[in-house]
Amino acid sequence: MSRKVREMEYAIREFMTLARMFEYRGERVIYLNIGDPLKYDFETPEHIRKALYKAVEEGYNYYSPSEGIRELREAIAEKERKINGVDIEAEDVIVTQGVSEGIRFISAALLNPGDEVLVPDPCYPQYLLYPRLYDARTVAYNCLEEEGWIPDIDDMRRKISDSTKFIVVINPNNPTGALYDEKRLREVLDLAAEVGIPVVSDEIYDGIVLEGEFKSMAALAKDTIVIGLNGFSKTYLMTGWRIGYLYVKDNLGDFKSQFMDLVIKMARCRLSASTPIQIAAIEALRGGRDHLKNVIEKLKRRRDIALKRLEEMGAFIVTKPKGAFYVFPRIIGSLELSDDREFVEKLVREEKVLVVHGSGFGMLGKRHIRIVTLPPEEVLNEAFDRIDRFIKRHSITAR
Repeated sequence: MSRKVREMEYAIREFMTLARMFEYRGERVIYLNIGDPLKYDFETPEHIRKALYKAVEEGYNYYSPSEGIRELREAIAEKERKINGVDIEAEDVIVTQGVSEGIRFISAALLNPGDEVLVPDPCYPQYLLYPRLYDARTVAYNCLEEEGWIPDIDDMRRKISDSTKFIVVINPNNPTGALYDEKRLREVLDLAAEVGIPVVSDEIYDGIVLEGEFKSMAALAKDTIVIGLNGFSKTYLMTGWRIGYLYVKDNLGDFKSQFMDLVIKMARCRLSASTPIQIAAIEALRGGRDHLKNVIEKLKRRRDIALKRLEEMGAFIVTKPKGAFYVFPRIIGSLELSDDREFVEKLVREEKVLVVHGSGFGMLGKRHIRIVTLPPEEVLNEAFDRIDRFIKRHSITAR
C-alpha cells in the first residue's frame, strides 16, 4: 500500500466518522466543520438548477473536451475581465472538477522530487497534501495573526530558496477569513518577480466578501506570472457540482504555453469535467450574482453572532474575518485539554458539535479551532451554547 497516501490527513473531515457514529445512535450533531452553504439554508439559484435539467434533457450527456467546453471557457474569461479586471482569453483557461483538481494539476505540472512550494501558515490542507504526492516539500510562510492574518513578506523572503517553484496565496483566506489589501498583494507579486517564480492565487471566495474590497492578484500583476484558481462552489452555491477552473496570466509569454500543455495532458487522463454541469455553469455566469446580496447579509449577521459569543466566553481571542464564512479563534483559557485536537475530539464526544482543529492547517494553527459560520442563527446559537457549556466544564480557573 502507498506510504504517501497512508500519511495523508485532511483535518476538515478527520472526525466525521466519530460524529456520524453519534448521529446513527439518534443524537443530534451540529456540524461546523465543512464550508458548504448548501448543507444549511442556502440554495443554488433557480436559473442554474433549471439550466442543468435542460442540459440533460437536451442531450449534453457526452464527453466534452478535456480542457473544457469552449463557450464556458469564454464565459469564464469574460467574468474575470469584467468582475476581477483580469485580462485573459478562453485559451488561458482550463475547466477543472473543482479547485481541488486544479491544485493537483498545478502540482503535477510544476513539481519534481526535491522541489519546494511556499504556502501560507495557516493553510488550506490540500496545498499541504498534493505537493507531497509528487515528492516535493511544502515550506510555510507566516501569516500575522495580530495584523489580521496577512502574509509576512519578510518571512516569505527568508524562506524562498533555489528549490522554490511557486508561492501560494489564498485570498479571501481559508481558514482565517482574512482579506488582503492591494499593498500586501503587490508586495507578494514584487517578491515573486524578483526571484522569477509564479504565484498561485486561490480566489474561490472572491464573491464572499463581508468587508473591504477584493483584488485579484492577476489584475495587479505586471511582470509576475499568476496562475489563478477559482470556481463555482462558493460564490454560485454549487459545492456538490464540482466545477472550477484555473487560468494563466503570463505577460512574459514563455511559461504559459509549456504549462498549459502539461495541464491539458493531466486533464486528458481524467477525460473531462461533467458536460451537463459545464453547460449549467455557463448559465450561472450569464445569470449574474444578484443572489449574493442576500447571502452576504446573512453571513455578516452570523459572523457577528459568532464573534460576540466567542468573546463572551472569555476562552478565545478571535480576529474579525472580512471574507469567506469561517472564524479562527485562538484558545487562551486555562483548560484541562492538552491541545486543539483534543479540544475538537472531546467537544464532539461530549456536546456533539464538530469543528476543526487549527493544527490541521499548519503550525500557526495550533491552539486554534476553525468554526464555520453558515448555519441559521438559532442553530449557531445552540452550537455556541454547547461550546460554552464545554468550556465551563473543562475550565481549570472556574474550579
